[in-house]
Amino acid sequence: QVQLVESGGGLAQAGGSLRLSCAASGSILRTQFMAWYRQAPGSQRELVASTTEYDDTFHADSVKGRFTISGDLGKNTAYLQMDSLKAEDTAVYTCYALIQSDTMTLRQYWGQGTQVTVSS
Repeated sequence: QVQLVESGGGLAQAGGSLRLSCAASGSILRTQFMAWYRQAPGSQRELVASTTEYDDTFHADSVKGRFTISGDLGKNTAYLQMDSLKAEDTAVYTCYALIQSDTMTLRQYWGQGTQVTVSS
């Protein structure tokens, strides 16, 4: 079984920084795609940033210039560097990965989510 473990969430001041990490473990042959989503109370889940095994990256307009996704998908890891945090960034952040397992099957995995709270 593959599992995704997130870390780095917590409390930050407006204008401050946090760095989230996501590590996938288990019987993994390839991690093709990893992404960070977030969901605030009463809001839809939204894609924050994503990266591919070819290092193609995407950042949502709401975080562009402030957040940076990075990682090494060959090591089944991804990070989200969050700078210039705003109160509006408060949400549960969840890691997502598209992973080929030892059975050669591509499957989608979600982490448990980590709370990010930004004080205004």
